[in-house]
Parts: sequence; structure tokens; C-alpha cells
Amino acid sequence: MSSSHSLGHRLQRLFLTGLLTLLPIWLTWVVVKFVFAALSSLSRPWIDPLLHRLASSAPRSLGWLAQDWVLTAIGLFATVFAILAVGWLARRVLGQRLLGWFEALINRIPLANIIYNSARQLLDLLQKKPDGTQRVVLIDFPHNEMKTLGFVTRVMHETGTGRELAAVYVPTTPNPTSGYLEIVPVEKITPTDWTVDQAMRFIISGGAVAPDAIPFSPPAAQSSAHASNAENAG
Repeated sequence: MSSSHSLGHRLQRLFLTGLLTLLPIWLTWVVVKFVFAALSSLSRPWIDPLLHRLASSAPRSLGWLAQDWVLTAIGLFATVFAILAVGWLARRVLGQRLLGWFEALINRIPLANIIYNSARQLLDLLQKKPDGTQRVVLIDFPHNEMKTLGFVTRVMHETGTGRELAAVYVPTTPNPTSGYLEIVPVEKITPTDWTVDQAMRFIISGGAVAPDAIPFSPPAAQSSAHASNAENAG
């Protein structure tokens, strides 16, 4: 009885160990497969007809070009090459002129100009620190004893009182491209010393990649707590 119980316990531990070992590999494969499929699908409408035409012209020697995995791989490389080419061109005078022409064209299209300009401003904002406050912060959610990570995108002022308010974009885990927006009083946010890259790793990993210590209370609450502790000690 004890031997069967011991064997069952060992099998359970082995199964759990194997599951925990394979799960990160499977999740990595799912994410990478999704990204590769999304990138390759961008150029497939142009790549597929060309390769099918080449394969039909010489079915014996070039027939392998019509296979789905070949189309996907070539589509992926074509998309990555196009992205690198755009990055190289954007650093040149000609590329900047073309980008300016494209932005002028987008600004004339209703709705498209709002989406493009908003996305462009958000990406530009995340690359630099805002005036007067830290970019990566913690805010109360869903109550003051729990926190969530967010990015300050803008600091505004309340009408009438002049109180500073921060627009905080809160990304979701593990996909930071989706999220929601909150307007939070500046005195209620908890600044961190994290960079945007560190915050992204924290979000994507579900909190597994994080420093050993982080701030939790806003500076005002920390000051009052220190004052209270000093009074009690005195």
C-alpha cells in the first residue's frame, strides 16, 4: 500500500515537473507562431501569386515553391525585410519627406487621421519621460490596497481647482497592446524608477520578471507614515 502510494506521489511530481517545464516552451511557441503568421500574412497577397506563377512555369524544378510552409517563410522574410527597409529609409532625408507626404495624406482622411496621429503620439510619448512625473507608475486598482502598473501619457489640470491630473494608460497582461485609460490625481499615483522596457517585461511575464522591491504607497502617504512612526517613536 505504501509502495503504490509512493509510486503515485512520484508520478504526480514527475507530471507536474514536466508540465511546468513544457508550459513556458508551449507559450513561447504559441506567441512566436502568432507573430510569424501575422508578419507573413502582410506580404502573402503579393508573394503568393508570384511564387505560384514561378511554380507553374517549371512544375518539376520549382514546384516546391507552391508549398504552404515555403510561402509562409518567404512572406515572413519579405515582411521583415520591408520593415528594415522602412527603418533605414526613415533615417534618410528622402524617407522623411515621404513620411511627411504620407502623414499629410492621412490627415485628410476622416477617422484614419485620428487613429494614426493618436498611435504615433502614444509611441513617441512612451520613448521619453514626461515633465514633472515618472513615466512608469502604480495606481490604485481595484481599490487602494491593490495596485496596477500604468504609463503616464499626459499631465493635465482640473477645471476650477487646478489640481494636477495624470492620464494613465494601463496595459493588460500578457498582451500590452490592449488596455484602458484612467485619469488619476497626481498625488494618488506611485512613481517608480522603472524604464518602459522593464515595465513591459513585467507585464508580459505576468509579474515573474520583477525587482525584489518596489514602491507601493504614494509619496504623500509615505511621508505621513514616516511622520506617524516618528511621533510614535518619540
